[in-house]
Amino acid sequence: MSDNRPPKFVNLVISLECVLLAAFLILLSPVGTVISDSRAVSGQASGGGDGENSQNPGENTETEEKKEFIKWVDFKVTKEAMQQAFRYDVDTCQSEIHLNWIELLACLGARYGGDFSGYKADDMKKIADRILGGERMEDITKDMKYYSYYLEAYGAVLGGMVGEYQVEIPASEAPDFALEGREEGKQDAEGQTQKNHRENETVWVTKYGLKAFSPIAKNYPYNDYDDFGAARSYGFKRQHLGHDMMGQVGTPVIAVESGYVEAIGWNQYGGWRLGIRSFDGRRYYYYAHLRKNFPYHKSLQEGSVVQAGDVIGYLGRTGYSRTENTNNIDEPHLHFGIQLIFDESQKDGNDEIWIDCYEIVRFLAVNRSETVKKQETKEYYRVYQMIDPAIPGGPAEQRIPEAEGGQETEEAETGRDGDLQ
Repeated sequence: MSDNRPPKFVNLVISLECVLLAAFLILLSPVGTVISDSRAVSGQASGGGDGENSQNPGENTETEEKKEFIKWVDFKVTKEAMQQAFRYDVDTCQSEIHLNWIELLACLGARYGGDFSGYKADDMKKIADRILGGERMEDITKDMKYYSYYLEAYGAVLGGMVGEYQVEIPASEAPDFALEGREEGKQDAEGQTQKNHRENETVWVTKYGLKAFSPIAKNYPYNDYDDFGAARSYGFKRQHLGHDMMGQVGTPVIAVESGYVEAIGWNQYGGWRLGIRSFDGRRYYYYAHLRKNFPYHKSLQEGSVVQAGDVIGYLGRTGYSRTENTNNIDEPHLHFGIQLIFDESQKDGNDEIWIDCYEIVRFLAVNRSETVKKQETKEYYRVYQMIDPAIPGGPAEQRIPEAEGGQETEEAETGRDGDLQ
């Protein structure tokens, strides 16, 4: 062996250095830049954007900031506070300064720390007077650290309840301007003009106000109390995350807000149940324990669009069973719940946000949808139609077929129909 021949180890080191140098030169070239960028994009796509290994620190911080959202809401606004804020909103809707009811409530929420148990009407009046006097809400709340939180939280709860809409009303209740060109006048003995309308005639009017409804139809009795958080034991120990409204089996259940059917069918806890999502995606309305054999309005299926005030189902006592169509609830009632969704990750699982809606139900009791039953099918329909501009493409009427005639509202079935209990 010649002593002048380089050792094999030295040759290996020289080869590795050449490879590394070549790689370094390639990365400095335009080709190297393209390769580096494509690898970064590929890594982010495959990582899903969730793990800290998928992005560099700067990109990860930006993503986390985009994903910030409210994690919890404890809704303790009273009926009285909602009523007062609502009146300010409606009474100023055509004024130069229009008071926003959610902003008024959020301002007080920030002041009260969300606890309205000590609510005073004068507290809201002072805020309203300041705004009507020329001050801006931004200036009034500039030192309120949590105002923006309450504004978003209360907006998520109440956002779809007030606004402009069109509605049918009885001609006898319509203002004179709504009857122009359609009334037939005649003079009585005293020379007073009387309105001669056909029986059950209605007219359309445009309104600004409450366009959400109570979950129980007009003329049907129910009783309730604030039972949010009460203990439940079926299946496992848990809290009651809704509001129970006790009533007669067959009582028509009403859509509180316009939206689309996201869930329909059997759930072992809720029995026959409906889940309706608001169009802005923030609210999920849950109606459970619906009637055995006849739980839903038969026009509904998953994806159906419903309008506030429509009949969507019938009160019952199904649930607490893995077997479909089973009555295991002792007292007939509607379980009504409202879930808030600020991010889709909160829709199902441990991060769900359910609010106490007892005060909301009390507030909505002033607006109850009147219904009528079609005798042949036992199906109920709303009496007075509505046009909610929130519905994409416009709503479909839920009107009893004219062939059946009559609009006589009948009492709900009370369980005397045998299998229809």
